[in-house]
Amino acid sequence: MAGYDWARLHAALNDLPAALLLAAVLFDLLGAINKRDSLKAAGFWCLFLGVLGTGAAIISGRATEGGIDHTDAAHAVMETHETLAYITLAIFGLLFAWRVVRKGVWNAKEQPVALTAGVIGIGILIVTAKLGGNLVFEHGLGISTTRVEAIVGERGGHAHDEGMVDSAAVAPDTAMAGSDTAKAGQTHTHADGKKHTH
Repeated sequence: MAGYDWARLHAALNDLPAALLLAAVLFDLLGAINKRDSLKAAGFWCLFLGVLGTGAAIISGRATEGGIDHTDAAHAVMETHETLAYITLAIFGLLFAWRVVRKGVWNAKEQPVALTAGVIGIGILIVTAKLGGNLVFEHGLGISTTRVEAIVGERGGHAHDEGMVDSAAVAPDTAMAGSDTAKAGQTHTHADGKKHTH
């Protein structure tokens, strides 16, 4: 797939709902406050593209699930992540359908309900994104066990201070005990000249 596997494609497509659905709700809120049709129109098109982007992210996520190394603990998080993604799609899909029926504009009574639903949808989207981040940074999804072991070797069997974590943090379910070979009090120098002591 042009150098992309499903996990990388999913990571790229995840930006679409996060950006477009948030923009849709913000445009609609501003349009309601300022009573400007141009802002409401921008909200409509962001909503349309955001729903498509959410669908694409879910499809790529489903394709990713069976093709990457993961444990039972990661799978439980993955299932919650997926369920919340479907709820997000349902909320914004219904808002889009409702808006199409109303020819792009909600009436004065419908608008507060729709905007409230949109804000709730964004809250669920944020939780969904947080769980997706946890799958990568806490469970090492998208990084094969072989690659994790190679990274640990490249790091000299231990972590550095500059935001990197040891193998247990990268993939706690696949890290091997005793992989950290650094001794207490041992100092080494990074390529940029910074020193680090264990």
